This record gives sequence, structure tokens and C-alpha cells, in this order.
Amino acid sequence: MELINIEATDETPKVILNPDTHTFEFSGKSLPEDVTQFYNPLMEWLEAYQESPGEKTQVIFKMDYFNTASSKLILDILMLLEEIHEETEGVKVEWHYREDDEDMEEAGEEYADIVEIPFDLISF
Repeated sequence: MELINIEATDETPKVILNPDTHTFEFSGKSLPEDVTQFYNPLMEWLEAYQESPGEKTQVIFKMDYFNTASSKLILDILMLLEEIHEETEGVKVEWHYREDDEDMEEAGEEYADIVEIPFDLISF
């Protein structure tokens, strides 16, 4: 599998999907005009990763903002990670949010309630 390293733009997040370290990171803003076009290749990559996941997979979210369409696709990513976790019991999510950002804190809490993956909420 190839490393995915997408630099952030004003409308899309920085995304790193590293199959060697089994570390995935999503950071910045997510409000792409065509959310499906941006996230579909990432979902396909994660589905391929699911075929032979690492024993431990670390997933880091450091989102500043995301729109409603992106929130659905972030949930889709988390649901796929939940499937991987059911197979390996090795997925862990870190949800980072600014100390004064109640919206991102609440989003992390809501996602943590929906998926059955170890979820750390970390303020900075």
C-alpha cells in the first residue's frame, strides 16, 4: 500500500495515511465543494487497509472545522475503523480539539458515543 500524504488547503484537511507506521491523521478544515470526490479515495484506501491491518492503528483527528457533509464522511471513516477494531482490537482514536472549541469537543464526544473504538478526547 502506498502512503497517502495530502497537504491541507483552505477547503480540505491535511491527510496522512501511513501503512508502515499504521498512523492516520486528519487535520485542519474540511469543507470541500465535492465531499465525495475528496473522501472516496480515502475510504477506498482504508478498505484496502482493512484487508491486512496492523496490530495497532493510531488515528489522530485535529480538525478545526468541518461542514455537515464532511461530518457524515468522517463518521463513515470511523465506522470502517470500528470494523477494523472488531478484527484486531488495535484501533485507537485521538480526537484533539482547542480548549475553547466546544463544537469540536462535542463532535468528538458524539463520535465516541457512536463507535465502539477506544477514543481519547484531548484538549490543547
